[in-house]
Amino acid sequence: MQHTAAPRPDPSAPDLHDTLLSPSARAAFFDRVDREGFVVLRGVRSEHVSYRPVRGRSSPGKLSPGEFFHHDGCAGPTKPRVVEIRFPFQDVPRNVATAVAPFPALLAAMVRALPRALRHRPELHALDADELARAPRDEADHVQGLLNRLVRRELPAADARSYFREVERLSGAYVHRWAPGDSLFIANNNPVCTYQHRRSYPEVAFDGRPNGNLVKRWPAEELV
Repeated sequence: MQHTAAPRPDPSAPDLHDTLLSPSARAAFFDRVDREGFVVLRGVRSEHVSYRPVRGRSSPGKLSPGEFFHHDGCAGPTKPRVVEIRFPFQDVPRNVATAVAPFPALLAAMVRALPRALRHRPELHALDADELARAPRDEADHVQGLLNRLVRRELPAADARSYFREVERLSGAYVHRWAPGDSLFIANNNPVCTYQHRRSYPEVAFDGRPNGNLVKRWPAEELV
C-alpha cells in the first residue's frame, strides 16, 4: 500500500496569528472581511492557543445545531464581528464541508426550498421570500427560528439534510472543502454584510470515514 505524507506547514511562511497582532494589518483585514462577507486563506501557519475546538455531534438520525445556518454568539451577549474557523495541519482529512451564505438573503432560499407540504403551513402564510431577503436583522432572526423549528420538527434527518443542500444551491452558498492549513474568516456581525455558516454534508454522511477536527476563535475580540 502506498502512503502519502501528511501536509505540513511551510516554516518559512508568515504566521497568521503574529500578522493579526499588528493593529493596522488586523483593521485592514477585518474591514475586507466585512465588505466581502468571507475570506479564505489557504495553507497558512497558525497554531496559537487562542483556538478552541469546534464542538457538536451529528448522527444519522439527528442533525446537530451546527447543521443549521447560524451566526456565532447569538445565545449570549457577545456577537463577534468575525468568526475564524480553521482546519489545523493534521494527518486525518476532513470530509465534512462548511457552507457560508449571505444573510438575510438566505431566508428567501429557505422558504423556496421547503417541501410543498410545508409551504402552506398557517404560520408561513404571511412570509414573502423577496421581502425576507431585505428584512431587518431582528425580524430575519425571528423568521429563521420559525423555519428551523419547522424543519427540525417535521422532516426526518435525511430529508432535512437534503433540504439544506437545496438551500445552499438556491442561495448560492459557498461550500468549503477543507484542506490542512485553511482558515475561513466569516463576517458575523456588522452593519455592512453578514454571512451565516453551517456544517454541510455534500455527500452521503456517516460512511465510516474518520474526520479531522476544526478549531475556531473570534479574532476581532480575542486578539486585541
